[in-house]
Amino acid sequence: MDYIYKLEMRVRDYEVDAEGIVNNAVYLHYMEHTRHEFCREAGLSFRAMHEQGIDPVATRIEVDYKQPLGLGDAFVSCLNIKRKGPLFVFYQDIYKADGTLSAQGVVKIATLENGRLTRGDSLAAAFAAYL
Repeated sequence: MDYIYKLEMRVRDYEVDAEGIVNNAVYLHYMEHTRHEFCREAGLSFRAMHEQGIDPVATRIEVDYKQPLGLGDAFVSCLNIKRKGPLFVFYQDIYKADGTLSAQGVVKIATLENGRLTRGDSLAAAFAAYL
């Protein structure tokens, strides 16, 4: 699959459980960090968005775990984005350094502007090159 954004990372010691594999909840952190970095590189830091009254919020997250990551593993977190009505849907995959799929996620994001749910047109304009 072709992705619009990729971020390389490495598993840190505090992210693994007693079995030496990445705890399932940590994958959500990896995916969130990837979305934040994507937004920042697209010119939309979360701090700047919030200061403008724009707050993207997750409404649903689904993750399928395929092959676990372990301590010290290098991996790449990838994403694509689509717009479905007022929602932005991020398709996020995490691959081990050898190309093995580790996890697949689908994250749905709604947009609040000044505390009110909107269609997300301000974000759509910022993401126009990627949608």
